[in-house]
Parts: sequence; structure tokens; C-alpha cells
Amino acid sequence: MLCKYNYLRSLSLFFLLNKRFLIVFVVNRNLYLHSMDDKTKNLVDKGEMLPLMEAFYTIQGEGFHKGTAAYFIRLGGCDVGCHWCDVKESWDALTHPPTLTEDIVKNAEPFSDTVVITGGEPLMWDMTMITKLLKEKNKSVHIETSGAYDLSGDWDWICLSPKKNKLPKQKIYETANELKMIIYNKDDFKFAEREASKINSKCILFLQPEWSKREVVMPLIVDYVMQNPKWKISLQTHKYLNIP
Repeated sequence: MLCKYNYLRSLSLFFLLNKRFLIVFVVNRNLYLHSMDDKTKNLVDKGEMLPLMEAFYTIQGEGFHKGTAAYFIRLGGCDVGCHWCDVKESWDALTHPPTLTEDIVKNAEPFSDTVVITGGEPLMWDMTMITKLLKEKNKSVHIETSGAYDLSGDWDWICLSPKKNKLPKQKIYETANELKMIIYNKDDFKFAEREASKINSKCILFLQPEWSKREVVMPLIVDYVMQNPKWKISLQTHKYLNIP
């Protein structure tokens, strides 16, 4: 099994090089499923098991619900590959063994009424069961997603954060509650406007500085929002407050 795992892992690697020759590795959904026995594969395919990376109770630090106590469920697996991602360890789904969805929901029960499912890219997996079970526990269920995969699940709040190298599916533009655009350089303002032009009229628009560039881009964001007041500013307040 270990040999099979290593073989599949080597097949699944691809290289994303930026100007600093950063190399990152990503495992896609199909290879993740292929690494399992048929029973487990079937459970993952139906969303009855999911590649849980971590789950934790904290304060939502970003976007519309900043300051809200929330239980976060972080799922492994992502092939979007943002070079500035602060949880690259989530990308490789093979390092996050399948966990029973019922157990994930059971562990969320004692905490906040707000549950945020994030990643990685959670929409790589079928979200139907986990959202159904969470709603049966009277939880308000949120997702943070790039929208690069088809939308599944029943959501109370959808935070859409598009990425240039793998754009969202059309349907999620129609249902997103919040558009969060990450600003790394000046060109990202143009990308933000292109994405805003696709979104539904009720969606709230946010510009958020990429953390490592915050001192450079924050003055640009402030000026931009003052000139374009349809946008709001989102900050990663949990990082300023040193909250996990």
C-alpha cells in the first residue's frame, strides 16, 4: 500500500514556479480517490467521508462575518495553487486521510452555531451530506471557496474568492453572498473589477490585502475604495490579534 501511495503521489505532483522558483505540489481529486480501496472510495465520492485536515473553534477574522465565533472545518485537497496561500499544507489531499462526515459534524456540535467549511478547496468534494447534517444540528453553514468546482451543498453563506489561474464556475457567481478579492499587486484591481462584473447584484464586494504585501497595497486599497465605494475593505483581523 505504501508503494502504491508513493507511486500515486509522484504521479500527482505538478510544479508551479514563480519568479522565486517556488515549487509546490498538488494532488487532484481523482488520484486521491484512486489511492483508496473501493469501499472508502465510494464513501468519499458520496461525501460520507471527507479529507479532514483540521477543525478548530476560533473567531472569523475576515469578510462580512469578521468578529463572529465560528467552528472551522478545513478540508484537504486543492489544485488552484495560489503562490501566496498561507495553508499550502492543505493542498496535498493524500496527507489528509478520509474521516467520517458524521464524526466531523459530531465534533462541531458543542461549539458555535456558525460553521465555516474551508480548505484547500472544499468544492473538490461533495458537500451535500455535511451541510445536511450540520443544518439538522441547527448550524449556520458557511463556505470559503475559489468556486473552481461545481457548487454542491446547502449554504447559508457563500464567500467566493476567485483566483486567476482557475476561474469560478458560472453558477456560483449567481449565488455568492460575498466576493472577496485578494490584492497582491496593482493588476489585481483589474481582476477584481472583472469578477465583480459577473457577480449577482446582492453580493457584497470586498478587497483584502495579501498578508505579506499588506504594507504596500493597503494604501492603494484605501484610495481605491474611496474612489469606488461599492467595494469594502476586508482585513485578516485574526492575524493582527494573533488569533489562530
